[in-house]
Amino acid sequence: MTDETAIRDVLDRWLGAIRARDLDGVAAAHTDDIVLFDVPVPYDGVYGIDGYRATWPEFFEWIAGGAVLELVRLDVTAGETVAYAHALFRAGMPEDIAAHPEKRLRSTFGLRKVDGAWVIAHEHHSMPHTA
Repeated sequence: MTDETAIRDVLDRWLGAIRARDLDGVAAAHTDDIVLFDVPVPYDGVYGIDGYRATWPEFFEWIAGGAVLELVRLDVTAGETVAYAHALFRAGMPEDIAAHPEKRLRSTFGLRKVDGAWVIAHEHHSMPHTA
């Protein structure tokens, strides 16, 4: 398995865990010192796995209410011990996606290879601001 394939597998499992509203699955393959810059506050970001885990219940409620999170594009660049990936997602309620099919959630992931396995050390998610 190539590093790129291994990283894609990590991100596929992460996305599957989100859809299943599986907090342990979402937090798996993350470093204890994960840094998250997300669309909602806090403005300074979230630091550490406990803080990261605390961000998910509200998002899971949104998914349970019918929201869609669909991967549109994923690009991976991997070195020997560090990598990054950037992704575009369709994210929203089906009627919102139908009304604005061009809208995307933009995500960037920083990964490290630890003991031969790729783990996510940084996530950054953003939505374009429209007025």
